[in-house]
Amino acid sequence: MSEITLTIDGKKVTATEDMTLLDAAKSVGIDIPTLCHHEKLEPFGSCRLCTVELDKGSWNQLVVACVYTVEEGLKVNTRSEKIDRLRKTILELYLAHAPDSQGLARLAEEYGADKDRFDKAASFCIHCGLCVRYCAEVKKKNAVGFIDRGTRKEISFIPEIASKECWNCKECFPLCPTEALQAAYVLVEALRFPRS
Repeated sequence: MSEITLTIDGKKVTATEDMTLLDAAKSVGIDIPTLCHHEKLEPFGSCRLCTVELDKGSWNQLVVACVYTVEEGLKVNTRSEKIDRLRKTILELYLAHAPDSQGLARLAEEYGADKDRFDKAASFCIHCGLCVRYCAEVKKKNAVGFIDRGTRKEISFIPEIASKECWNCKECFPLCPTEALQAAYVLVEALRFPRS
């Protein structure tokens, strides 16, 4: 695999051509926040918190670091006024759904996000897909999935599969960035009141 040289936050970085910007940054100790990323899973890019800015000379481009692969000579900024403002707004939207999440609260403090900016729609789920993808890609059980679309989208355990697989597994619970208890609640609800 051939090596590529790029610049991240002014630091020269050597990476292999199959690496994402997130991987390259991590390899030199540059932290980029993520909520939907997990090393065992295929990159998904749903949370958008890892958005970074590519310096293209006369113009800049925003890209999602967990899915964007490295390129020779690329100049990347992981923090700027524009990126911080974007992350702040994303966090404020997530906090409307999961206002008590300690992980979100820590990030909100770093980026100056106001947890009361948007009306609460407490579903506790930010649709990061970690539980769904982990169950499908790692466990190969497909016991949890997304239902509906858009603003009505939510996760749901499949009662027929979950009743056999989930009680002894629960590996997806600690992955949830908005609190593992939400996954437990949704599982119990699915098994008690299956959707027809």
